[in-house]
Amino acid sequence: QLQLVESGGGLVQPGGSLRLSCAASGFTLDYYAIGWFRQAPGKEREGVSCISMSGSSTYYADSVKGRFTISRDNAKNTVYLQMDSLKPEETAVYYCAARWGSRTSTRHMCVIADGMDYWGKGTLVTVST
Repeated sequence: QLQLVESGGGLVQPGGSLRLSCAASGFTLDYYAIGWFRQAPGKEREGVSCISMSGSSTYYADSVKGRFTISRDNAKNTVYLQMDSLKPEETAVYYCAARWGSRTSTRHMCVIADGMDYWGKGTLVTVST
């Protein structure tokens, strides 16, 4: 079965850190750009960070610049999102998505978020005391 599986979510205090993982099953991520998105209750989905197929290009939403880091390990078929200095308003379900090839920029992938080939089911991140 071809799928993306997110993990690493949970409860963390404000100012804390979490590392999310996005693992591919049934296919290789080598030829896919990967994005992390989040959706808080009652809000629209937003692009958080995206990374190109090669890893040479990344995009971060302004709200997370300097605090989140996206990376990929193609040998492990996994993409990571390191999240530091988390804020309560970042409580959301975090999803990863894959888009084949390098047809679009990482900014387009995160902001427009069209043409995704795969979506994961999400992992819940709760930032609270």
